[in-house]
Amino acid sequence: MAAQPASSLQFEQLLPAFCQGRIVIRVLVLAQALAILLALAPTLDQDFWARLGLMSLFVHWVALLTVALLCQFKKPLLHLKPRQLSAVALLLLLLITWLVSTAAFGLLSHHGWQSRADYFAFLLQTMLIALLVGGMGIQLFALYIEHSWRLQAQSRSELDALQARIQPHFLFNSLNTVAELTQQDPAAAETALLDLASLFRAALNAGAVAELTEELALAKRYLALEQWRLGDRLRLQWQVPDELPKAQLPCLTLQPLLENAVHHGVEPCPQGGLIRVELQLSATSITIMISNPIPNAPAQGGNGIALENIRRRLELQFGDAARLSTHRRAQSGDEPAEFRVKLVIPQAGRSGSLR
Repeated sequence: MAAQPASSLQFEQLLPAFCQGRIVIRVLVLAQALAILLALAPTLDQDFWARLGLMSLFVHWVALLTVALLCQFKKPLLHLKPRQLSAVALLLLLLITWLVSTAAFGLLSHHGWQSRADYFAFLLQTMLIALLVGGMGIQLFALYIEHSWRLQAQSRSELDALQARIQPHFLFNSLNTVAELTQQDPAAAETALLDLASLFRAALNAGAVAELTEELALAKRYLALEQWRLGDRLRLQWQVPDELPKAQLPCLTLQPLLENAVHHGVEPCPQGGLIRVELQLSATSITIMISNPIPNAPAQGGNGIALENIRRRLELQFGDAARLSTHRRAQSGDEPAEFRVKLVIPQAGRSGSLR
């Protein structure tokens, strides 16, 4: 199992994914807001638009260069402790501010907009502004990280509670299946026990992450157990490419979706039903679709708890780079009513961070 320790995941959250376009856009929006505030400050110069243009140019250069360096050196920076990382980020911001201030002062002096004797006063003002803005940004981000970790702990406790609820039910059915197979096919009973052991071994690591190939293998083992129990009533159709890209997702993400498909779709149908698992690839993402029939008399209860739990786990790992959606298709002619779950995750190297 490709698991990552919780501490490693937490430290990765300390530094946003500055290489991603959405993070850069947010930084630019905040930088422009700061430029507007600085331009609105009272001054003897009444040309507001000229001040705004110069402030915007200056602030955006500082912001973009800082973001670019944080993106470039993200891996070595993640080895630092939180306080060290905060100090390095602040020093980097001050260094960039000093360089941009020196270049901006030279340009302004060359055009006669700034007296050369005012260099140290100009530099002191810009450095103080950078220090205040950087300190406020670090404090706000520390509050955000604290909230994210608290949310992660809450999600973990909810996951443990959910596992405690569904495992006895699944274990009871699986052991009954194995008991029947020991009389009919001892080799099949041994295979079923090995599949059951693999699933429960994965359940012990449910708070970690797993490779996509491992998740699909666990999904097939779960369905194999259910097929021993349901026989011909459970029909499966896999549409999965032979070569899968490297991608990670929370462990036991697919199994609860398939359990819903079996429990709410196939079991209530006297004639059984077909479960389709389809995997589609694009340049940046992986789409997994699971569909099952909708019975005329649905099973008691819904699958909202499992779906909401999986959404939270995806949000904690990928932010808004992953999504889980559902769709109900009404019966049309010979086509039965169908329930479909669509899961989209980013490919390796393109995963998002916490929002």
